[in-house]
Amino acid sequence: MAFFNPDFLQFFIDLAPNNNKDWFDLNRKRYENNVKEPFKSFVQHVINEIAKKDSSFKELEAKDCIFRINRDIRFSKEKSPYKLMVSAVVASNGKKSKAVNGVYFEFGPEHVRVYGGVYEIDKDDLLTVREGIAADIPAFQKAYNNPVFKNVFGNILGEKNKIIPKELKEAAEKEPLIFNKQWYFYTQFEPEMVLDEKLDQLILNCYEAGRPVENFFNKLIKRD
Repeated sequence: MAFFNPDFLQFFIDLAPNNNKDWFDLNRKRYENNVKEPFKSFVQHVINEIAKKDSSFKELEAKDCIFRINRDIRFSKEKSPYKLMVSAVVASNGKKSKAVNGVYFEFGPEHVRVYGGVYEIDKDDLLTVREGIAADIPAFQKAYNNPVFKNVFGNILGEKNKIIPKELKEAAEKEPLIFNKQWYFYTQFEPEMVLDEKLDQLILNCYEAGRPVENFFNKLIKRD
């Protein structure tokens, strides 16, 4: 049985040209019945499945993982008040987590995307990760060259610095990802996957595929 009905996608298709509070208020029940509540149930289902293998997820609740549909428009030129997708990060500390260290996913009429890795990191942890990679390049390369990881996510992405500490330059010649200041990865699927009864398995498979890289970072920095 599928987790969502077709109106999940249709709601966002209809919202796109009507992205205003008046339209949303008129369609709020539709949103709650076909988007918000089914997504909450799905997120809790994913949490429960991951918790079977990782006890740090046992107390986690969907409400702590789901991002609001309201856009933060305070500093944006784009004033549309609502996102055209839903998203959640299933990590041990939910939305308060400093890193994914679990699985982030977003569903909408344009795509299904699943992310992992390190996206935001402070200066001290950035240096720690770089030094950790430099200290054990073979282990890092083994993690991101894992066939399952490569098949699902491809490559590690992220913005880079042109200048790094001089003591890391020699290692960076062997492993250019030391120049990164982010180490994230993602994969994308057709939006119709939202309606597939195997959607949960897809997300869980992505979670498992990302573990080799996530575990490498976990040995270097605290990621809750």
